[in-house]
Amino acid sequence: MKQALLDFCWSYVDERTTRLKKQGDELWESLNSETKSSAGDKHETGRAMVQLEQEKLGQQLQELDTTRSILNKINIDKRSNKIRLGSLVKTSMADYFIAISAGAFKHDQGIVYCISANAPIAKLLIGKEKGENFVFNGKGQSILEVF
Repeated sequence: MKQALLDFCWSYVDERTTRLKKQGDELWESLNSETKSSAGDKHETGRAMVQLEQEKLGQQLQELDTTRSILNKINIDKRSNKIRLGSLVKTSMADYFIAISAGAFKHDQGIVYCISANAPIAKLLIGKEKGENFVFNGKGQSILEVF
């Protein structure tokens, strides 16, 4: 199960990278077409907007590099009783995979939420063990299993 979750997270990152690179190519093409159009204020404004979008994409690609490095640190084979990066946690309310924020992984037994270690609930869970209780959003929960 943890391998499938890790693969899901990698797939999320790869798809997002492909999408951002495609947007970058489209922006580059747009910038080149702006260069060929008429000069003037409208031309300069269009170029500036495209360049701002390229900067945003660059930042998002850097964030994805950081996300990749987090995924590379995850060792799903290492067993631990304490919740940490790479743990699959079953609580009385939901199941979580502490890795990156990649959304919901749907499988035969239900849903596992792939969450970042910086997510509020992950901050509550990290360091805890099976059988411990915690309160999140005013609701008491129990840790049922840690894998």
